[in-house]
Amino acid sequence: MRRRFDPSLAVLVPVILGGVATLAVLSADLLPRYFPATFPTRGMLVPAIVAGLAVAAVAAVFVLLALRPIRRFLSATPSGLPAAVKPAAPPPLGEFDRLGLVADQMAEVLGKLDARAQFPDMVGESRVMRGVFSHILKVAATDATVLVLGESGTGKELAARAVHAKSARCKGPFIAVNCAAIPEGLLESELFGHEKGAFTGAHAKKRGRFEQAHGGTLLLDEIGDMPLETQAKILRVIESRQVERLGGEGRGVSVDVRLIAATHRDLPAMVAAGRFREDLYHRLNVFPLRLPSLRERREDIALLADRFLDALRPGATLSVAALQRLLAYDWPGNVRELKNAMERAVVLAGDGPIEPAHLRGFPADAGREACASGQGSDLDSRVAGYERALIEAALSRTDGVQARAAVLLGIKERSLWHRVKKLGIDPALFKGAGGE
Repeated sequence: MRRRFDPSLAVLVPVILGGVATLAVLSADLLPRYFPATFPTRGMLVPAIVAGLAVAAVAAVFVLLALRPIRRFLSATPSGLPAAVKPAAPPPLGEFDRLGLVADQMAEVLGKLDARAQFPDMVGESRVMRGVFSHILKVAATDATVLVLGESGTGKELAARAVHAKSARCKGPFIAVNCAAIPEGLLESELFGHEKGAFTGAHAKKRGRFEQAHGGTLLLDEIGDMPLETQAKILRVIESRQVERLGGEGRGVSVDVRLIAATHRDLPAMVAAGRFREDLYHRLNVFPLRLPSLRERREDIALLADRFLDALRPGATLSVAALQRLLAYDWPGNVRELKNAMERAVVLAGDGPIEPAHLRGFPADAGREACASGQGSDLDSRVAGYERALIEAALSRTDGVQARAAVLLGIKERSLWHRVKKLGIDPALFKGAGGE
């Protein structure tokens, strides 16, 4: 078995710097041999060695002083796994490995803190949600059209508002139109406006939503429910950057609007079925932004529940059994359904903690939902998924401390360690996740 050599930073850095100084002086010693007319002096070996040793000594002093706080930090940083008897103990980490590991952990924690600071209205510290936040920041810096995709209740309007808030148009208006909530006969008037006398009841001129959003952002929510006739007019507005009010007799009004569309429908399937215009779909699908369902980010359920409870009744707590019920449920209504469940539970619980009996409105054995939906290839994979979700939620609530997470889950710490190792969960990633 090959032995691994982990040099100390306090040794390696001075050796490198001293070697560089030595090589520099040795190179100067070679110049007189090849250019005697220009460099008549020889015999630089002793000065080279002296210079190398001097540089190494000075570098060692400075490196030792610089490494003192780093080593204190490394020694104070707890390891990701508890001190337990392991079947095969890994080799001890060198300073470089430990520094890299701590740097990765710090990057993970800082990423979560940055997500909280950048998007205070959107709760999510899972990897998939931080990927969404990264895409929002990237597209917000441009004026590209965004197509927000996701199931109902995933927060598509919140994502659209975040794009607007992080863009150069943030000081302009943000106008949201729910295309599914407006009757077909009124939708065009609502979007494009109308002139006085354009139709029966049009007693005054009205500016449409496109004009109201001038200089800002217009969200066309549930655009998949928009009639085909209106889709053609939307396409014309996108291409010409002008709107024509109803009864405007060909007079166009220029608009400067950043367009965001959102839908929970499968637009490519609707295009294939002839229920959505293909040219409009390609115009909207410049930057698709997909929001994950709640079952795809179960590790955020505890954070979301705590946020809703704090807003509904500050100081309200969630029992372990109730949290397990929440994590086992599939949440077809996503975040909106979770919010309603928390509001209902607060009313039923009164001043006490939230218990499973207060979580009404979805099956008591929530695991049956997932089994019926066919998620996962077999029973083992589904059970492992639920186990992972429970453990990750507990680690998130306990700031990555396994001893407290084991108490929260009602199991022994050694049992939790084996489960963490089996599922490949890194408790260090949950440092700074908020805690209880």
